Amino acid sequence: MSVLKIALLGFGTVGEGVYRSIESHGERLEKILGKRVEIVAILVRNKQKQRKISGNILVTDNFEEIINLPHIDYMIEAIVGREPAFTYLKRAVEKGSNIITANKEMFAYHGEELSLLAADKGVSLGYEATVGGGIPIIQTLRQLLKVNNIKKIKGILNGTSNFILTEMREKKEPFASVLKTAQEKGYAEADPGNDVEGTDAFYKLMVLSKLAFGFQPEWKDVHVEGITSITREWIEEADLLHLKFKHIASVEWKDGKVIASVQPVLVGKSSPFYDVEGVENAVSIEADLVGSITLRGPGAGMFPTASAVIEDLAQSRHQTDREAGSPIRDSVDQDSQKEASYWLLDRVKKKVADPSIEWLQQHPNNKWIIKSSVKGLNRILDQNPGTEAFPVLAEMIEKESSDLFTASL
Repeated sequence: MSVLKIALLGFGTVGEGVYRSIESHGERLEKILGKRVEIVAILVRNKQKQRKISGNILVTDNFEEIINLPHIDYMIEAIVGREPAFTYLKRAVEKGSNIITANKEMFAYHGEELSLLAADKGVSLGYEATVGGGIPIIQTLRQLLKVNNIKKIKGILNGTSNFILTEMREKKEPFASVLKTAQEKGYAEADPGNDVEGTDAFYKLMVLSKLAFGFQPEWKDVHVEGITSITREWIEEADLLHLKFKHIASVEWKDGKVIASVQPVLVGKSSPFYDVEGVENAVSIEADLVGSITLRGPGAGMFPTASAVIEDLAQSRHQTDREAGSPIRDSVDQDSQKEASYWLLDRVKKKVADPSIEWLQQHPNNKWIIKSSVKGLNRILDQNPGTEAFPVLAEMIEKESSDLFTASL
């Protein structure tokens, strides 16, 4: 039987997970692909470090040794950061290798260029593992794109932030204490900035935007806010209103423009994100034919992410996003100043009269639910120093207005 030769770039959490998964699921892959899958080379940072790797595999810290091998069917990349990952994959494609990546930052920046190059060279490109860990969001969108027009994508895309918000609510501990727990459990890095400040979720959202809408919004126009400002007291007060803070990434095609954001949002019991706890991820897709569907599952970890890589390998088809029918729309500037949204205001001292503001319901301790444009909201905040404003999912207001408006502190 013929052999499918693979080079693995990176042997951290994801890379090792891919290696172990191919070891454990080799026979199943062989039945699916009709070929025996064999890892022939692994790129590591320090080849002196002891690892449980088969002795017949080339283990090297020099990419040139791998790219110069006579034949590689698939190059699987699991390196952190834009470079040298992009350069490695570009060279692999130019040599005729199929590629699979788990690198969301690199792919958010360079995914389009790699996709076009892969299409030109007639090789396949897999990137399921860049978003959502073990959730098959990329393949789902690829299937929906064949007929459906995607209207909106929202999701909890970072398991670390979701874990922190869950622990702060359930254990009533402050952010700093829960972050330390997340680091001890391996959910957060020593430098957790990308997770808790929203950068990781932003990269993933840009990958989804390109696939769903054919382009990314201007990065500078996307509002990105992390969870570091969320206090234990705010979480407890939201809980009394039957609400939970969730870190939501959202991208939407509406009225000829793309609107994207990453920010803490208040959700109610009718939201598909309400019960998504711990390190889980969830993605909700709204399309014109299928309506709304939600995918939910483990968002991080060695084997969930490795699973996404292995599924890309099992697909083994020469398909690019351009061939899959990804819609192409003209990018336009975002202007959400006039669009009304729902907000929970805390510590409001003075109501502001403005036709763009609807004061819907007052709660104890100077809290209000309002519907307002961003311009109107800014007027309130200007006239009420110290007032905090949190976005509330519109779907929740529409479905749970009676419960929310009768909630009492």
